[in-house]
Amino acid sequence: MTWIAAVARLRARRESGVLVTVTTVRGHAPRDAGAKLVVGRSDTWGSIGGGNVEAVAIDRSREMIAASKPEPALIDFALNDKVTNQHGVQCCGGTVSVLLEPLPVVRAVAVFGVGHVGLELARILARQDLDLHLIDTRSDMLTKERLDVLADAVAQVHVHHTPLLPEEVLEELPRGTHILIMTHDHAEDAALCDAALRTTHLGSIGLIGSAAKWVRFRKRLATEGEHDEATIDRIKTPVGLADITGKEPATIAVSVAADLLRTFETEGH
Repeated sequence: MTWIAAVARLRARRESGVLVTVTTVRGHAPRDAGAKLVVGRSDTWGSIGGGNVEAVAIDRSREMIAASKPEPALIDFALNDKVTNQHGVQCCGGTVSVLLEPLPVVRAVAVFGVGHVGLELARILARQDLDLHLIDTRSDMLTKERLDVLADAVAQVHVHHTPLLPEEVLEELPRGTHILIMTHDHAEDAALCDAALRTTHLGSIGLIGSAAKWVRFRKRLATEGEHDEATIDRIKTPVGLADITGKEPATIAVSVAADLLRTFETEGH
């Protein structure tokens, strides 16, 4: 498996890892500059030459994977028999520098409702390195032509057309996915709020709408959904920054995206 495929596999599995690269070589060494190794929690793919260099790189990579906020690291190795190594002697005669780059689990966001605001929000979030799920019951909201504005996305975009029960997508979403509910139908929004509260592996839940809408929803979630107050309080509404009051779709989208990014920052501390 190539290192690119290995990185893609870790991302798909939502597993953290480390990309190890030989950056410089002076004199003789087992591998040339540019050789790569991908390290996961239990597996490795590729090689930077074996021996002490690779073993130390794997050990350090696993320490980085276990850390909460790992930073890239550069390690220098002297390959001669006068150096005391942790994993045996390598006496090629050269020196090697190895860069260790963390491959964290990317965040995931699901936008339910890809109307005017949803599409503007998708355009902003698509510039972030995350898994972006776009869900709508209306096929005309998800046409290739309409979503062509996301063609240069940094994010990995996943499109879900769910004509009957969009809430079923919730169970399929990755653990920790942040949910943004902004469909065209208040009944659909209400069903999604109820289902999201019952889905235990999700991240934050945001709902677009007015204070009056939330009063109705909150009562319904408490009576029909039988959710307690603490559970209902998981839903943030209105989603977005309170001091941005513009009602244009692009303005709302900027507000919602900024609020979500602030949530990301809070998670990281």
